[in-house]
Order: sequence, then structure tokens, then C-alpha cells
Amino acid sequence: MKNPIKAIVFDFGGVLLDWNPHNLYRRYFPEDPEALEEFLREIDFYAWNAEQDRGRSFAEGVAVHSAKFPHHASLIKTYAENWEDSIAGAIEGTVDILRRLKKKSYPLYGLSNWSPETFPLMLKEYSFFDKFDDIVFSGEIKLIKPEPEIYHFLLNRIEYSASECLFIDDSLPNIETARSLGFYGHHFESPEILEIALREYQIL
Repeated sequence: MKNPIKAIVFDFGGVLLDWNPHNLYRRYFPEDPEALEEFLREIDFYAWNAEQDRGRSFAEGVAVHSAKFPHHASLIKTYAENWEDSIAGAIEGTVDILRRLKKKSYPLYGLSNWSPETFPLMLKEYSFFDKFDDIVFSGEIKLIKPEPEIYHFLLNRIEYSASECLFIDDSLPNIETARSLGFYGHHFESPEILEIALREYQIL
């Protein structure tokens, strides 16, 4: 069967970059991982952080959440001041795949939830971003995955239809939305599993 995929769309955090709030916060809970999990649950960290990804400033986000959780104000502020420590580095296996896809002349696009305050710094830090033909990040357009609107925004910006794109993301809800819109979707778990999937698609 002829490979229908003409372009490949990557998420960044958890796919190309090892982003995880645990990378930063575990130093504050060195012998109590359960307390760390409870802290993240109590402040609903991921929902809070998503609003920065949508474009809210860290200053506003810290103020709002510190007022709501004053007993955790210091830890909340710590993330804003040291967010780069939540990134342990590049996921080299995926970066290698990205470079190989570029050599095969596949159009490569990024679609990521990321704060407009921090994403430009990542562009400078990691050279692999220059492999992308275009990047849409949530903070730029005030839309976040898995909202369908951000996928439509991407499609309006590139020359390919959803049925011609493979979307790679570590979040299953993001993949489910993409598939509902007609994308091919790969739920990222590891570079090795991604490699197998790309071979099955006859991309690699």
C-alpha cells in the first residue's frame, strides 16, 4: 500500500524534550515522592500550567495561584523562576529520528503547548528546532491542545490536509482529538516504539 503520509507533526514536551515538573520539584521532596504527587494534585499543576501555555503571564499565574494556595506560594513561584530545570534535556532518540526524517525531505512541523515567555528561550537552547519547516505553539495564538481549534489553525498554515499528516504526541487526549479530525496519530511512548511505527508507515 502506498504511504499516504506527506508531512509529520511533532509535539515537543515529552517527545523531543524531557519536560516534567518532577525534574524540578523532586529536589524539594527528596525523600517523599508521595508528598510531591500530593502537592501537584492539590494545586492542579497541569491545569494551572496550561493557562501559561495559553498565553497568561507567569506573573499573573503565580499571583492567582499563590492567593488560592498561600501555603504553597513559595513552591509555585519556584516553578516560574526555575522552569528550565523542568527540562532534563533532549530526548536524543527522537531527535535522531527527526534528523533522519529531515534528510528524507519530509516536511516537519511542530504543534506544542508552550508559554510565549519560555518557548523562545528553548528555540535558542536546542539546535534541532531548525529542522522544522514551521512551528505553531499555543502561547502564540492563545489556543491549546486538545482543543480542535489549534489543529485547524495548523492546517490553515500548512499546505497539507489532516489525512496527509502524522501527528506524534505523548498525550493520548491530544492524539484522540487529532484522529477525530482526520490525522494519523501516534501516541508517543519511546523513540524505539516510534521507530517501529514509522517503519510500519513506510516512512523510515
